[in-house]
Amino acid sequence: MIYWEIFIAFFIPGILGYGGGPSSIPLIENEVVGRYHWLTVDEFSEVLALGNALPGPIATKMAGYIGYQQAGIPGAVVALFATVAPSLLLMIALLGLLLKFKDSPQVKKMTQLVRPAIAVLLGMMTVNFFLSSVSENSAGYLQTIFISLVSIVLLQVRKVHPAYVIAGALLYGAFFL
Repeated sequence: MIYWEIFIAFFIPGILGYGGGPSSIPLIENEVVGRYHWLTVDEFSEVLALGNALPGPIATKMAGYIGYQQAGIPGAVVALFATVAPSLLLMIALLGLLLKFKDSPQVKKMTQLVRPAIAVLLGMMTVNFFLSSVSENSAGYLQTIFISLVSIVLLQVRKVHPAYVIAGALLYGAFFL
């Protein structure tokens, strides 16, 4: 039964996560944290941070880790397959159709309308992470605010590459938290 649950937990975000990893992350969080309770919000944020620090697609890294954590190597294989299967099947099935209508105004408008939804989902996830830092650790919100402000300054003002900002935040957390 655990393999079926792992498959469903990563197949559904794979189907509904139009736009890649950033749009799938809140959906994966809903399944893993909200529905199956395999991880807490803090554990999920740590898995997300670790996944962001490594190269490659975020959803597959998270799926492999969480699947392995729940059911060993077979669980990791099931989670990875469930993550890539929807994209693979839909890509094969719809490639010809997309090429035929790629210049259609409706397709272009659909793409423009999906972007705000992704931004809202990421914003909600950020608020949840912040609220969990406030509720579980009295000094956690100060650390979160500090890391957020430093990250904004480094990314927007100093134009530092995001990989360096993520690595710096991980190092800060490792040494001071």
